[in-house]
Amino acid sequence: MLLIDVSGSRDFGTVNVMKKEIITELAATLAFSAIQNNDKIGVIFFSDKIEKFIPPQKGKRHILYIIRELIDFHPEDKETDISHVLKYLTNAIKKRCTAFLISDFIDKGNFKDALTIANRKHDVVAIQVYDQRETELPDVGLMKLKDAETGLEQWVDTSSRAVRNAYSDWWKQRQDEMNDAFKKCRVDAVSIRTQDDYVRSLITLFDKRN
Repeated sequence: MLLIDVSGSRDFGTVNVMKKEIITELAATLAFSAIQNNDKIGVIFFSDKIEKFIPPQKGKRHILYIIRELIDFHPEDKETDISHVLKYLTNAIKKRCTAFLISDFIDKGNFKDALTIANRKHDVVAIQVYDQRETELPDVGLMKLKDAETGLEQWVDTSSRAVRNAYSDWWKQRQDEMNDAFKKCRVDAVSIRTQDDYVRSLITLFDKRN
């Protein structure tokens, strides 16, 4: 199963591509790997709700349908609820499966309990996609920022070292909490920047799992 984050925050990128493009390429790579192994593959698109469920099937035609949906899909909502999609996975998929959760993991909620339960029933693998600019603020003076998920706008003085340091500290704390949750839930995980070679990152992840 591919659990694909289609929330508003994926529409961001400052290097060559947006996060949503990397998410799409990652999902397509995993889908083609599944067909090579003659595995069934299904997809759940999610925001703060289940946007679309494609039941697991085999075959090249099914894979091509998934790829088209990955490229063309437009969600109804923009916010994120990872806990909700994990609960849906636990209830909807009866047989044990490998579930790749692909997201930037920008979620104001706590998904640790849902992840623990889902990983007991299935083999959950977390793949975080993020942009380098999300890790720190540039020193460019007064800048207007808009939350892609809530629409909230705010002016930020990026010339302030204290503001930049506070943001950097927030990012590091957020990453530490996320990785700690993966570790405690015994979930294999990898973080991939938009400018990274994601194929190499996937190979490293699979080597660690074998």
